[in-house]
Amino acid sequence: MTAPLITNGLINQLQNICGNANVFFDVESLHHYGHDETEKLLYPPDVVVKPTSTKEISQILKYCNENLIPVTPRGAGTGLSGGAIPQNGGVVISTEKLNTILEIDERNLQVTTEPGVITEVLQNAVKEKGLFYPPDPSSRGSCFIGGNISENSGGPKAVKYGVVKDYVLNLEVVLPSGEIIWTGANVLKNSTGYNLTQLIVGSEGTLGIVTKIVLKLIPLPKYDLLMLAPFASLEKASEAVSAIFRAGFTPSAMELVEIDALQIVSKMVDSYVVPIDESIAAHLIVEVDGNNLDVLMSEMEAIAELLNQYEAGEVFFADDAQQKTELWKLRRRTAEAVKLAGYTIEEDTVVPRAELPALIKGVKALGRQHNFHAVCYGHAGDGNLHIRIKKEGIPNSYGNEEMNRILRALFKLVKSLGGTISGEHGIGLIQKDFMHIVFDEANLNIMRSIKKVFDPNNILNPGKIFDL
Repeated sequence: MTAPLITNGLINQLQNICGNANVFFDVESLHHYGHDETEKLLYPPDVVVKPTSTKEISQILKYCNENLIPVTPRGAGTGLSGGAIPQNGGVVISTEKLNTILEIDERNLQVTTEPGVITEVLQNAVKEKGLFYPPDPSSRGSCFIGGNISENSGGPKAVKYGVVKDYVLNLEVVLPSGEIIWTGANVLKNSTGYNLTQLIVGSEGTLGIVTKIVLKLIPLPKYDLLMLAPFASLEKASEAVSAIFRAGFTPSAMELVEIDALQIVSKMVDSYVVPIDESIAAHLIVEVDGNNLDVLMSEMEAIAELLNQYEAGEVFFADDAQQKTELWKLRRRTAEAVKLAGYTIEEDTVVPRAELPALIKGVKALGRQHNFHAVCYGHAGDGNLHIRIKKEGIPNSYGNEEMNRILRALFKLVKSLGGTISGEHGIGLIQKDFMHIVFDEANLNIMRSIKKVFDPNNILNPGKIFDL
């Protein structure tokens, strides 16, 4: 579908719905909303609109659907798969003004929120009530909760607490036709018909636009302990991950950071809380949390002892909140730092955690074979490895056949290990050509059929996940 050129009729309609102050078509705005954090891609829309209510979104979609105008929903623009890039032009609907936490229900341990609330703002709001919303992507200080719903985001604490889908109870959604529905009910168990709530979670804005979200909360753990373990071997560090779980421990977070990535991010944030030793290949960050401090200390001691069997170096225990904050700052800003250092291509592979050593070994072998450098980091506890690639002269994977050959080899390796090509970033624009590696055509046809039921005119985030 080719986007129509911007017309006075379209602008007037959007201004009538949302007001002149919420409709933008100047060059600067179009440039800003034409990219996200995916590689170095730019596809400006024809117009950007910032509605302030569900009703306004409904009216916009109804008009665009009737006139076959492409619509791209957008949260904070922190995505890494091109999901919010309007490659067909048309209208970008930004949810940034739908930014209110509507209710924190302490009796039922639930929160109702609009999609434009920053994830960390929501977490802090419920924390003040002694409650906990665990999913915490690295961009939690800037990403929107609505974007997290679209991508089924995870983060470090997913290893113990699960990902976004495990906390979504109900959603208000505007369909491409403009109709408004609630997908479920505000209950913990629901076996009433098809589970539309979980269908919308992770659908990357291709089926509808989420305008209200009901999330489950849990009590906030009283204590958390954090340690850093160095390893001379990247593969030994990854072997230790599975061993910790086999020994009966369930950390609240377990992150792996390769030394090259740590050197880059330490320099960027000017932090040397972690000594840089050339004999070290990688570090594991291990966190436990709970309500009994003595039990947690005993667990950490036992985990540290176990790590010695995998040739860990001297383990560093964070003594206070400041040290914990410094360690997490290094981990959370790793992606930003290595991207600035030229590692512009990021993959989001996930394998069964016991297969991490084979994945890392395979990544390094592919790097030698195809002459690229890669740094690895990520959520080792659930097998989700982020692979950042730097290859001279190739800043993007999208549209580059040489890099696509490399990625096909990588994804076939991941598939052979029982994994898949995205753990939490989504498919979006840049991964859709690889979906056939992990899915049969029958699977893809079912997905296409679902898309056509929701969006028969293919106006909503067209060209994402797969082509119709």
